[in-house]
Amino acid sequence: MNVLRVSKWTIAMFVLPCLIIYVGLVFVPILVSMYSGLLEWNGIGASKFIGLENFRTMLFHDPIFWPSVKRTLMFAVFSMCEIPIALGVAILLNRFIKKPNFLVSAYFLPVILSVVIIGQLWKTIYNPASMGGMLNQVLDLLNLHSWTRSWLTDPKIAMYSLYFVALWQYLGYHTLIQFTGIQNIPADIYEAARLDGAEGLKADWYITFPMNIPIFKISIVLAFIGSLQAFDMIMVMTGGGPAHATDVISTLMYNNSFLSLKYGYGSAIAAFLVVVCLVATVIINSLFNKLEKKYT
Repeated sequence: MNVLRVSKWTIAMFVLPCLIIYVGLVFVPILVSMYSGLLEWNGIGASKFIGLENFRTMLFHDPIFWPSVKRTLMFAVFSMCEIPIALGVAILLNRFIKKPNFLVSAYFLPVILSVVIIGQLWKTIYNPASMGGMLNQVLDLLNLHSWTRSWLTDPKIAMYSLYFVALWQYLGYHTLIQFTGIQNIPADIYEAARLDGAEGLKADWYITFPMNIPIFKISIVLAFIGSLQAFDMIMVMTGGGPAHATDVISTLMYNNSFLSLKYGYGSAIAAFLVVVCLVATVIINSLFNKLEKKYT
């Protein structure tokens, strides 16, 4: 028992510094942000305590807020839709490519590129044909003139253009995660299934997906939470425009806090975003826990 007690104290001593840093960098700012949401404050001068007025304004009187929430949730849904695609690509790589590591690394390349580089690259691709926009030029060459669009300046399609860029950027990331999970499934299980007549899609349905559910859950959580916090790519490509058509929760928070100098109101939006992330994580974990119990 003395040895065990010493061991626990030793573990605690090594964990404590990291725990303090984590609490200081994550939990303390969240609490400060929630408190700031109760203030009328420009972030510089004197503040005034106004209670829940910022939250009341946000929920009931801001015409931009709920559309930005809808776009954020749509962003998250589109991001989660790429996970089955990533799983399918990982299965194909694992089954048909003898040495797939090079292709997996190639798919992963957009993830390691700077978001600014990606944003500028796709802004150039989406430009009008007169400004050298590659997408519209290709459509013109194919005589699909009616398909050409102002991809980032048309409020009806600007957000969908950003969805596609996000899907392109992170598909390789989730493919790598799913590929790693598939690689860890013992080959003996597939051999046994093959003897029972389960091959191809049947083996994937009864073996690959059930055994890869924990990894699938990780990708879903990362995609959903990452999409709720989407900010940098949108700011680089559209800045939330045109006419707030691509504003999401994080860009709305930034614009209110640092451009309109409504720091208290921006903090209230940030607090709302934290709550949504926590609730979404709990719901996703609960759903996947039920799914794992079903297959175990």
